[in-house]
Amino acid sequence: MLYREAGQYKTSYAADEAVFALREDRIGLIVVLFVAFVVVPLTSHDFMLQAVLIPFLVFSLAAIGLNILTGYTGLISLGTGAFMGVGAYACYKLTTLFPSVNIIVWVIASGFFSAAVGVLFGLPSLRIKGFYLAVATLAAQFFLSWCFIRVPWLYNNNISGAIEVPTRTLFGVPVTGATATSLTRYFVVLTIVVAMTWFASNLVHGRIGRMWMAVRDMDLAAELIGIRLLPTKLLAFAISSFYCGVAGALMVFLWYGGAESAVFDVNQSFFILFMVIVGGLGSLTGSFFGAALIFILPIALRVVAPALGLPLHPSTVEQLQYVIVGALIIFFLIVEPNGLARLWQIGKQKLRVWPFPY
Repeated sequence: MLYREAGQYKTSYAADEAVFALREDRIGLIVVLFVAFVVVPLTSHDFMLQAVLIPFLVFSLAAIGLNILTGYTGLISLGTGAFMGVGAYACYKLTTLFPSVNIIVWVIASGFFSAAVGVLFGLPSLRIKGFYLAVATLAAQFFLSWCFIRVPWLYNNNISGAIEVPTRTLFGVPVTGATATSLTRYFVVLTIVVAMTWFASNLVHGRIGRMWMAVRDMDLAAELIGIRLLPTKLLAFAISSFYCGVAGALMVFLWYGGAESAVFDVNQSFFILFMVIVGGLGSLTGSFFGAALIFILPIALRVVAPALGLPLHPSTVEQLQYVIVGALIIFFLIVEPNGLARLWQIGKQKLRVWPFPY
């Protein structure tokens, strides 16, 4: 009886089309934000913040970026890891060239460099799609990965070939480098992810989002009703790459504290793609669900298995992760192609009509 819409009247078009139409949904969102901004910092220790929550937020942002392209526009991409790398290397170059500028400015600005690269490699999307577009983006992945290794200028000719994150402050508080605390990094990453999720939600529920979904459902019909395919697809590539670039910068500067080019290889691209498939294509909520399940799964295996008297070697946990993720992908593709987000919607709908049959 706690999830009902009885007595909640909609008196305007805006109220009828609201993302959170029910009062309970809005209260639930407030509770989630309260837990994220207040409860978690007060109760979590450094390991939970640095090893679980910060990477979860980073991967969620990357999954949102890929979901905008694949889930909402229907364009397959296997170059997510490379676009994250562009954001990371761009942020590194910007913060070394202009050390006096606030690091958060460069984290966001790095997304624009990734967006420009994404538009460049998105040009073939007007003529090709499906498997052929996936191969084209895979070529972008390999080309950019080669650049990360073979262009010393990107990593300032560092003999190790790695990005070394310098210490930078925000209002006098270190947010990057060895002196930055996990709590500070968590607050910065959480604020950026919440703000960009809000922006993405407004984007996909507006005119641009409807254009993307029209192209996804049938691009020929979308063109016949006046939607220009090339600008629409390139905009999807730009926004998607922007989100991935910011996620890559957050990954290196506020999680790893330094990284090599191998971090942004093709395995990273597939890792993000699996999150989107399991979480749910065309759903921002599903991006968080997919990131939570796939990233936290090996951590849960390491914790639960010893509690059950089954100590697992780290290599065994990694192999089990691949097996379980593969089984989940097959399961969702057959049983529920829209992933965990659809199961969440079905659960809420059943609560709305309970105890009556659905």
